[in-house]
Amino acid sequence: MNDFSSMGLNEPVVSAIKKLGFKKPTEVQQKSIPLLIEKPKDIVSLAQTGTGKTAAFGLPILHHLNINSKTTQALIIAPTRELCLQITSELKKYSVNLKLNIVPVYGGSSIQEQSKSIRRGAEIIVATPGRILDMLKRKYVNISKIKFCVLDEADEMLNMGFYKDIKQILSNTPDSKKTWLFSATMPNEVSKIAEKFMKNPYRITVGEKNSTSTNVKHKSFFVNSRNRYNVLKLLIDSSPEIYAILFCRTRRETQKICENLVEDGYNSGALHGDLSQNQRDLVMKSFRTKQIKILVATDVASRGIDVENITHIIHYKIPDEVEIYNHRSGRTGRASNTGLSIAFISSSDKQKIKRIENRLKIKIENSQLPDSKTIINSQINNYLKKIKDAKINSELETYFSSSENILDEFSKSELLLKILSLKFDKKIVSPELNIEKNSKKNNEKDVRYQINLGIKDYYNWQNLKDFLTEIYSLHPGDIYNVDVQQSKSFFNSKPAHKKLIIEGIKNLDFNGRKISVTITNKRGQKDESSFSHRDQKKKRKSKKKHY
Repeated sequence: MNDFSSMGLNEPVVSAIKKLGFKKPTEVQQKSIPLLIEKPKDIVSLAQTGTGKTAAFGLPILHHLNINSKTTQALIIAPTRELCLQITSELKKYSVNLKLNIVPVYGGSSIQEQSKSIRRGAEIIVATPGRILDMLKRKYVNISKIKFCVLDEADEMLNMGFYKDIKQILSNTPDSKKTWLFSATMPNEVSKIAEKFMKNPYRITVGEKNSTSTNVKHKSFFVNSRNRYNVLKLLIDSSPEIYAILFCRTRRETQKICENLVEDGYNSGALHGDLSQNQRDLVMKSFRTKQIKILVATDVASRGIDVENITHIIHYKIPDEVEIYNHRSGRTGRASNTGLSIAFISSSDKQKIKRIENRLKIKIENSQLPDSKTIINSQINNYLKKIKDAKINSELETYFSSSENILDEFSKSELLLKILSLKFDKKIVSPELNIEKNSKKNNEKDVRYQINLGIKDYYNWQNLKDFLTEIYSLHPGDIYNVDVQQSKSFFNSKPAHKKLIIEGIKNLDFNGRKISVTITNKRGQKDESSFSHRDQKKKRKSKKKHY
C-alpha cells in the first residue's frame, strides 16, 4: 500500500493526513495500520524512534474511536514528558477533523488541572507511568473501559524502573482491550509484559533486528580525560553548520559541559532530569528553531525527542550498551538525509567498539582530528557563503550612500581581509590533539613553564590559571601545578600545547612590561611568599588533623 487513502482509514483522518503533506507511509505504518484497522489485535512492534510509530498506532486509534462518547477509550503510555507532549501534538494534528479531547498527563505540572481536563471528557489520555499511576490511586482517572492501550518506548520505560508501575497500570484496564507494544529492543522485562498482559500478539519487525541506518556514518576519536573537551570544540569548529545532540552519562556532566560551551561562545542548551517542565520546553523550543545548535543531553531526558535534520550525534563517552548507541545514532540520518555519529573513546573502549560493530554490522572508522588550516578554511568559506546568500535590506541604502566613500581606499582583497579579521578576531589555534592508541606521545612528560608574572602583579594560583586558560583558549584542566612566587610563576601543561603556549602570548604586556613564557626544568624554588594550589591542599589537610 503506497498511500494512506488505500489503507481503509476513514475520510476525516485521511483528509487531515493529506493536509499535513504525508504521502507515502513508512515501513512500520505499512505493516501496522491495515492490520489494526481491519481486525484489531494485540501487537508487538520492534521499531526505532523516528520511524513513524506515532502514526502507526495513532491513526488506527482515531479510526476506531466513538466520537459520540466522552469516556476514555485509549491510553498511551510513554516514558518521558517530552515524548508524551510530542505524541499529543501529533495526534491533535491527525484528529483536526474530529471533535476529540486528547489530554497529556505528566509530572511537573498541576495534577489538579490535568484531572479537570480529563473530567471534561478525554477520549485519549497520553501519560507518563508515574503520573497516571498517581492519578489512578487518587481516583482522578478511570481506565476500566478503554479499548486500546499503547506502550510506546517500552524498553526505555522498563530501563527507567517502571516495570512494577506498568504492571499495576495494566491491571486497572479491561481484559477486552487491545494492547499495542512498541519498542526499539526486546529485553526480558518487555517479553514478560507481553506474556502476562497480551493475547497471542502479532509481531512486527521494522528493518533488521539490531540494525542501524545506512545513512549514518560512524566515526571515533581517541581522546584522554584532559583533551576530551578541546576535541569537542575542534569538531564543532570544523563543522560550521553543525546541528547536534551531544550525549553525556550524568546530569552533572551534562550541565557542566553545556556551561563550558556557552562560556566559550557556542549556542548550546542542556537537557536533563533536574530541569523543570518550563525549562525543558524552553530548551526544546530553542533547539527546534535552531537558536540552540548543540543540545547537551542525558539519554533519559532526551528519550522520544524527534527533531528533523540533526547533522551530528556525539557520544562524549561511549555507552556500555549497544542498544543505547544505536538509539542515539538513530536520531540522525533520517529520511533521505545523511548523518554522522561520533564517539570519543579511550584505549579501554576497544571491546565496546568491537561489540557495537559486530551487533550492528557497521564499521566505526577511527579518525584524525582536522588541523587548524582545515578548520579556518571551513569557517571562512561558510561565512563568505552566508554573505553571498544574504538578502539586501533596502532600508540600509539611504545610510550607505553617505558612508560608502569611507572604504574607497581599500582594494577588494583588503576589504575582504578586514571583514574576516573582524569576524575571526580571536587567535585561532589548533593544538595537536590527535591521540593514537599506545602512541609514544601519550607517555611524554608534562612541560614545565615559567612566566614573569607573580604575587607583586596581584596574582595567586587561581586567577593566574584563569588568566592563562583565557589567553590560550584552553580548558582549565589543561593548566595545572601552578606555583606563584613574588615576581615569577610556574605551571605545567601537556606537550601538545607547547607551540601554543610559547607563541600564543607574544606581544602581550602587563603594566608596560612584556610578558614572557619560557620552558624550564625548575619546579619553582620556594620562597617565603610563594603560593601554590598544592600549598592550599596541604593546609586543608593539616587543619583536618587538628579537629
